Amino acid sequence: MTPRTATQETPFVLTYGVEAVIPAEIEVPSGRVQHFVAQDNEEEMRLNLDLLEYRREETTTRMAKYKGQVARYYNARVRSLSFKPGDLVLRKNSVSRTTGTGKLDPNWEGPYVVREADRAGYCKLAHLNGGIVPRTWHNSNLRFFC
Repeated sequence: MTPRTATQETPFVLTYGVEAVIPAEIEVPSGRVQHFVAQDNEEEMRLNLDLLEYRREETTTRMAKYKGQVARYYNARVRSLSFKPGDLVLRKNSVSRTTGTGKLDPNWEGPYVVREADRAGYCKLAHLNGGIVPRTWHNSNLRFFC
């Protein structure tokens, strides 16, 4: 019954096109209950159903705007990181699964040398002795090795 932040509407309104009145609200005098007129209600219900598609489109636009705001907020704190061929990196141990991922096991493996890198941040890795590491075109699980 609470309007969501992203949509500014309640899920009930978006589904059925009308606000719901909970049983507790009927017994307690409120503006919605005191000003209820049965004859006008039928006309208002039809109008709400006619405008439901417009209301949903408006909500979709509001939700996209909200998601953009959230993305900008979090992306403002993201530090972009690009790798170049020859950089030494560590790879997250959970990606390769060569060793166990227990509590006391290391979180990172390597160091590896970046063999190729593209603009999106994906890297092809190689061992220090020159052997290529299989299945290494990924970007989110690497860290610079210092």
